[in-house]
Amino acid sequence: MNKIVRIAAIGGAIAFTLSGCATIIKGSSQNIAISTPPTEGATCVLTSKEGSWTVTSPGVVKVEKSKEDVQVVCRKPGWRDASATIPSNFQGWTLGNLLLGGVIGIGVDAATGAMNDYPHTFAVPMIQGTQQSENSAAPPSLLPPAKDGAGS
Repeated sequence: MNKIVRIAAIGGAIAFTLSGCATIIKGSSQNIAISTPPTEGATCVLTSKEGSWTVTSPGVVKVEKSKEDVQVVCRKPGWRDASATIPSNFQGWTLGNLLLGGVIGIGVDAATGAMNDYPHTFAVPMIQGTQQSENSAAPPSLLPPAKDGAGS
């Protein structure tokens, strides 16, 4: 009987140790490298339900993981504001916790966001110019004539 209790205690200790395996192995935060082609030096603000983070492109920012996507807005004088969504991806391998850590392990990983992952690099393309089209404020009579491509 003592042998059975000892084996059960060891098994329980192992299961408890491995619960939240993704939280332990992958962590609840990660770095994302942000770029803004074709320019550099844009200020990018990343936001999710976990918080808000700022980085200057190109740069690396540490964000808290979540099942929610991260919204990013980049701004730079002389360039149009650019926005994008960084998708949160479910890491299927974390379901292995069900075998090793049980429901507790899955719960821990879900609560910490460790079972999700973002791309490690993400580009937010930017376009040079102002927010408003440069020709939209000019009356049609002041716009340059359209070129027909035939060459003059």
